[in-house]
Amino acid sequence: MKAILALEDGTTFEGSSIGATGTVTGEMCCDTSVMGYQEILTDPACSGRILAMTYPLIGNYGVCEEDNESATPQAAGLVVTELARLHCNWRAEEGMNPWLQRHNIVGIAGIDTRMVATLQRNKGTLRCCITTELSADDAIAAAAQAPHIEDTTPVSKVSCTEAYHWTGESRAWKLPNKTQGDLTTYTELPPISYKVVVYDLGVRRSILRNLRQSGCDVTVVPYTATAADVLTMRPDAVILSDGPGAPTALPAVAAQAALLADKLPVAGIGLGCQVLATALGASCRKLRVGHQGCNQPVKDTATGKVNITTQNTIYAIEASSLPSELEVTAVNLNDDTVAALRSSKRPVFGVQYIPAAPAGADDTTGFYGELISTIKAVKAGKYNA
Repeated sequence: MKAILALEDGTTFEGSSIGATGTVTGEMCCDTSVMGYQEILTDPACSGRILAMTYPLIGNYGVCEEDNESATPQAAGLVVTELARLHCNWRAEEGMNPWLQRHNIVGIAGIDTRMVATLQRNKGTLRCCITTELSADDAIAAAAQAPHIEDTTPVSKVSCTEAYHWTGESRAWKLPNKTQGDLTTYTELPPISYKVVVYDLGVRRSILRNLRQSGCDVTVVPYTATAADVLTMRPDAVILSDGPGAPTALPAVAAQAALLADKLPVAGIGLGCQVLATALGASCRKLRVGHQGCNQPVKDTATGKVNITTQNTIYAIEASSLPSELEVTAVNLNDDTVAALRSSKRPVFGVQYIPAAPAGADDTTGFYGELISTIKAVKAGKYNA
């Protein structure tokens, strides 16, 4: 079946329908990752956006429900150059197209996604429409009428509605060592040493998994939870998760983060980092083109080491607005934006990347070590940021 991709600037593409039929609109998100399409589609940070994968072949290793970052796909639609008709992977449970159809995700194939990415790079973030129903002119009009992400509150759609204890892991993942004949993919989890509360702004399961594999008991609370609610749980640390939308849409969360930052260690990831920065007096701006992909280079300002990171964010923290207590500890080498920061007065820090995201490099596993070190320092009364 024919499908149309229309951009708000009047550009249209004709391709083939994949997934479900119908019409969807939203802001375009161009992701440069070579693999990890399932994790990206199910990342709550993609909620309400239309995802264009710049790598030309998507779906070649199928899907496996264990790899989902949330219960269902979160992106409103999918744009690809080619969707694999066959898949090959010993862990695959389903093909990509049936999976998209089952979850009612509208998509289009046969599109030059690198041209789409170039248009977005030159013109800034564009709203778009995928349709199997409308004419090209009507699709352009629909794209132009789609809401901007800053005018919506997607966190309210992806956050949990009540607190829950993370029990999604009974074993820790590890990579098989085939050269030694080891095909085991799991190992025993470490004993629990610390208690962490995670504000669910659209948390990825991999973050919860990594926290548990770092020896943390993990409780997840909705974005509406108050500081008083969290403190009654007596956590050793609080994490503001990544998620979709604008930090300016979450003033209540920022207010609670400011209260918690005076009491115990607080760390922010992605959107959570932006909210934490605003809670301490900084401001944020929408990026002309967001950071999406598994190949974002980030430089540690103290050591000069460059890490390859996974990012999925459309806002940046204004370095010039940082209060004196916040220091930049890492910068994005693509555009010199703030990639990580830390307080000089309190056990508070944040990163703009997704630490140890499963579809990307594992350069950033140090985030969890930094969290544990901060907790230990506070417990020992020796904290010195």
